[in-house]
Amino acid sequence: MGTPTPPMPGFATLADVHAFEQVPLSERDLPRSTYEALARAADAYDERPALRFFVDAAVYDQPVEFSFRELLEAVHRAANLFHDLDIDGEEVVSVLLPNLPETHFVLWGASTAGVVNPVNPLLEPSQIAEILHSAGTRVLVTLAPFPGTDLWEKVESVLPRVPSVHTVLRVHLADYVPGARRPPAAPIPGGARVLELRDEMEKHPADRLVGGRMPEPGDAAAYFHTGGTTGHPRLARQTHANQVFDAWATAVALDVRPGQVFFCGLPLFHVNGVLVTGLVPWSRGGCVVLGTPQGFRGPGVVSAFWKVVEHYGVNFFSGVPTIYSALLDAPIGDADVGSLRFALCGAAPMPVEVFREFEARTGVRILEGYGLTEGTCVSCVNPLHGDRRVGSVGLRLPYQEVRTVALDADGGARESGPGEIGHVAIRGPNVFAGYRGMDGAADTWIPDPEGGSPWLRTGDLGRLDPDGYLWLTGRSKELIIRSGHNIDPQVVEGPLHEHPAVALAAAVGRPDPRAGEVVVAYVQLKPGAEAGEEDLLRFAEARIGERAAIPKRVHVVERIPLTAVGKIFKPQLRWQEAGDVYREVVEALPGVHTVRAEGGPHPIHGTRVRLRVEAEDSEALREAVRHALGRYTIAYEVEFGA
Repeated sequence: MGTPTPPMPGFATLADVHAFEQVPLSERDLPRSTYEALARAADAYDERPALRFFVDAAVYDQPVEFSFRELLEAVHRAANLFHDLDIDGEEVVSVLLPNLPETHFVLWGASTAGVVNPVNPLLEPSQIAEILHSAGTRVLVTLAPFPGTDLWEKVESVLPRVPSVHTVLRVHLADYVPGARRPPAAPIPGGARVLELRDEMEKHPADRLVGGRMPEPGDAAAYFHTGGTTGHPRLARQTHANQVFDAWATAVALDVRPGQVFFCGLPLFHVNGVLVTGLVPWSRGGCVVLGTPQGFRGPGVVSAFWKVVEHYGVNFFSGVPTIYSALLDAPIGDADVGSLRFALCGAAPMPVEVFREFEARTGVRILEGYGLTEGTCVSCVNPLHGDRRVGSVGLRLPYQEVRTVALDADGGARESGPGEIGHVAIRGPNVFAGYRGMDGAADTWIPDPEGGSPWLRTGDLGRLDPDGYLWLTGRSKELIIRSGHNIDPQVVEGPLHEHPAVALAAAVGRPDPRAGEVVVAYVQLKPGAEAGEEDLLRFAEARIGERAAIPKRVHVVERIPLTAVGKIFKPQLRWQEAGDVYREVVEALPGVHTVRAEGGPHPIHGTRVRLRVEAEDSEALREAVRHALGRYTIAYEVEFGA
């Protein structure tokens, strides 16, 4: 099987990346699959600790532990179980679980036997059903009933809509809680049989794979769902080669070494949790500390974080800007956090003041990075040993290309000039194999002007500086277009983040019959802070250089909607604005009493507003509604009632 490639120093400059690439990738001794990567690690590191899990932040010092050998044995048992359940090749196992050791066993066992499909447990049942149906799920692994959880209830409502599922495997949180008991088995709607995961795994060999299948580099390893900016899920097909390369290249860039400790607080349905705090450290002999089923969202995790760092000697963690803001409110006290080498920040731009204050208070170096599910996970990261340029997302990974391009109306592309903002595109071994059932999606690929392989259109806007650092400037689909002016939301959000009371800010477009869109901003204040909407508006006006970008209104809200990994979920804000506009327009019509309007995602139109109009139904009123809403481009449905 061989031993893992020895650790190599991280890069300091783009010239270091170029020098490293002088050895062809084909000559690098990369594993052929994620299974082989874990098997190599077990051979090399055997009884060293690979995974530690604590179920409650109050008992962070009482973990359940697994060595590299025990981790591989659990993966063997899971893969053999799935083989026995007729999972082979392209057959899909969906995983609807919080962060548990079993989540890792199933992720890597399922991708060894077939294809794994991690699903966000926080989604609504209708969204979960859509993902499972799109994946063609055969086996579903989920949480058994347990106080304070609702996953089993969601599964009961989902399964009748997904007839492809023939087996449900239950994972018991009670197995980790002293004094708790497993609930009795019960039938589930839809006809699928229900089995206990841990009990079934124990029936299968731990020392080998019995199915005879060994995944090849081009085989599908996982279908990760991604909604982009529309909220409508797509399944990104990642191959074993994608995941192995991205983990290897990230480990090289971050200079990961045996024995280093990585804290995982991000969810394991997301590529960052799975790879950056999973396969990356394990492929180099590092240990993962899995902190509670809810990760950073778990009760007491943030307040206990610095004690966790001290207890385990944590060297690295990965987070999103909202996590760093929360940790700033958690006193370090007398905790010794000297073990922390660096922390990775991605998913969204970090406010400069948060970056500087966090480093000054903790002494921890933050490496801002960039990646996306369609690029497996990581594409760029600031250099560990070089110039960390605050606000940039760093240098590209070796063997993966990054460019910014200008697109014309006919779909043609040219490379952006020095410093020119363009569409960020990537190409390389980490770029996914397309969306399941949507391999020819027109908005996915950019043709190469020189006739080479196409580039992945990331949906991000950015620029490359002369030293190869990538600076993101926004999302192409988040651009606010006001009377022909393309407005980058960060032009608005940046100044608002300078206000001492502002924790989060998000700018979106509000439909307007004359300008197309006008700018509005949403603001979440820091705990205990006070600021009025008019004061914030005047503050922004004094600092925004582009007149068209000045918000028409600033909304102060208790909480800005976030995704499960801490990104600001702007579709929700755009849907809210669309619903508010349509409600106000229709309420102003003669004879209308009240209007309820709700914006939301639509698989064809992107966004649709549903209206319930309390009024006497008449053809004249219907015509008035059609005329009034005809000035807007967003689709709608209307229901009338007295």
